[in-house]
Amino acid sequence: MVQYGFFYDQSRCTGCHACSIICKSWNEHEPGPRKWMRVFQWEEGTFPSLRVNALAVPCYHCENPTCIRACPGGAIHKEERFGAVLVDGDRCAEIHREMDCRRCWTACPWGAPQFDSDDQRATMSKCTMCVDRLYDGQTPVCVSSCSLRALDFGKMEDLRKWYGPGDQIEGVPTGLSLKPAVLFKRSDAKRLLVPYDANRALELWRERGPFAAPDLPPVFESAHDVTSAPAGLIGRSKLVLKPRTVEELMYCTRDDE
Repeated sequence: MVQYGFFYDQSRCTGCHACSIICKSWNEHEPGPRKWMRVFQWEEGTFPSLRVNALAVPCYHCENPTCIRACPGGAIHKEERFGAVLVDGDRCAEIHREMDCRRCWTACPWGAPQFDSDDQRATMSKCTMCVDRLYDGQTPVCVSSCSLRALDFGKMEDLRKWYGPGDQIEGVPTGLSLKPAVLFKRSDAKRLLVPYDANRALELWRERGPFAAPDLPPVFESAHDVTSAPAGLIGRSKLVLKPRTVEELMYCTRDDE
């Protein structure tokens, strides 16, 4: 079987959610938690070393999918032509009429199986690799929608020739034994592109700039209030790849609903 897969360049991704939005549109999904392409956002550091991270996560259509083995009713299978991992929604619904089951989600290191609600009998759905488009000679809609070319798609052997072995992104499981069909290029190290005086910038910020009315109070009393954020102040301070509830999923991947 020839395995197709994705290349994702985190250094090019701005977290614009175009891939997630077009995925919903193409697959005629309503706004809400059914997100076959999830775009996570989280912050690290404080001024002047603040960084906002983005990570677009579809299904990685593993060559050795653990979700297939985890499903008690055989609702998940491996498509032969492109190596897509697909779910039979009707069979999944039958299983959930008999039992509470999220074994596929539990087994998947990346949380690719998606559910519309927290109901343990909700039917699973997931990224299909856009096999309908592939059969017509087109690329997955998420790839074609990315204006910054952070996503690419093709045979895994070709992607490795073009992009090399790939990087490991912190917080993303490798799942090496599953052979996920994805290569990553992580974000470049943060560097100063335009020289500036950070202390002077803080002072201008505190004073509301050079043209502020003299009777306005300062924005903050101490630079320490800005450069050292108290614990818990930053809401999305880490990557949560497998949110456990719909509410948590929507919080970690907001801006596309």
